[in-house]
Amino acid sequence: MSFAIDKQTLEELNLLGKFRQGSVYHLFNRVKTRGGEHLLDSMFRSPLISEAAINERSSIFRYFHRENLLFPFDVKQVGIMREYLDAATTRGAATILAATLVKKLLASLTRDERYKKIVQGLQATIITLNKCYTFAASVKPTENPYYQKIRRIMEILSDKRLETLRNIDIYQPLSVRTIARFDHLLKSRLFRQAEEILQFIHETDVYISVSDVARERSFSYAHALPAEANVLYAEDLAHPCINGAVGNRISMNRDGNVLFLTGANMAGKSTLMKSVGIGCYLAQMGFPVAATQMEFSVREGLYTSINVADNIGLGYSHFYAEVVRVKHAAEAAASGKRLLLMFDELFKGTNVKDAYDGTLAVTEGFSEYRACLFIVSTHIIEVAEALKPERNIRFVFMPTIMDGAYPRYTYRLQEGVTEDRQGMMIIRNEGILEMLNNKS
Repeated sequence: MSFAIDKQTLEELNLLGKFRQGSVYHLFNRVKTRGGEHLLDSMFRSPLISEAAINERSSIFRYFHRENLLFPFDVKQVGIMREYLDAATTRGAATILAATLVKKLLASLTRDERYKKIVQGLQATIITLNKCYTFAASVKPTENPYYQKIRRIMEILSDKRLETLRNIDIYQPLSVRTIARFDHLLKSRLFRQAEEILQFIHETDVYISVSDVARERSFSYAHALPAEANVLYAEDLAHPCINGAVGNRISMNRDGNVLFLTGANMAGKSTLMKSVGIGCYLAQMGFPVAATQMEFSVREGLYTSINVADNIGLGYSHFYAEVVRVKHAAEAAASGKRLLLMFDELFKGTNVKDAYDGTLAVTEGFSEYRACLFIVSTHIIEVAEALKPERNIRFVFMPTIMDGAYPRYTYRLQEGVTEDRQGMMIIRNEGILEMLNNKS
């Protein structure tokens, strides 16, 4: 089973995008190797759904965070080794020796570069293997969740054939026989072990780069709980990509699985919901989160409706697009999966009466799915009064403080329902009415 998330949710939370400024992926993408980048991309696209797997990966990141290890490999040499191994062959040792002799002869007679590339590939492999051995040998076994992998790499590097290869002096001319021998070994009998070493290097690249981001930004690591507990708790949870973002305490459980969020426009409701969504997604990956503390029950998927737009191609109005989105969410919740679902300003594409009725009915309906967690926001605060009999709905709001005639936003979540109504005040502050009156 894989973690369920759709394209709209990925885009609303700005999770992916190597070259997309402000994306969560861009924030963590400090990897140095191409293989590390592929691994990071794979992690972002495939959140874990096992409590044990999440906590294991998180503990490894925490170890690298604590030890503040530096990436010990030469990136260029790792790349050359990768290209060298990619040129694998199934030919026998004698055939490879003959082919190597021919390539050396052609190199001396023409500008044929193939022999040179083989030599450079073997030299890069020797350099990388030695750096890998030095690094692995330096890692302490105590309180190290990564030590099993370290032991496996040391076991591979202790193979007599690889020991012989590592001890070759790359600054001395290599005989054709030596080159052909190790070319055959590395691309046939020891190919799987060489791949394991490269995978170890790429994993180390990801663990170091991600933990470096966490250390610089004072991120912490979430603890995964069984899905059945249906818990989400975080202290000072903030948006990881916003410098100086205000953190908030989030607490949800089976008996309070719906947060009904109110607040004026610009008070921070959407950013809070994105912070929760991103935090849960990162936690599900085993990655560091922008919070001082976090524990959560494993989810099977994440679904948001924050920036629903009309769809001209399908002939959808904004309101109908919202309805379709809610329908899909209802189907997902009804499927029995344990999900986190978030809806920002339900039915803002229709009139106030229909928006009120729709928000009330949908929130009441969603509240029945106790295996899921929901956050629903609205600025139609009258809905909250009608929802108060529902025991598992918790009411929170983002406050507005008036500084004279101008609103100021704290972005600090509070218990209860807002009484703020600053829409007309903002209109007046912008001088729109005077402008219209002067025109008339």
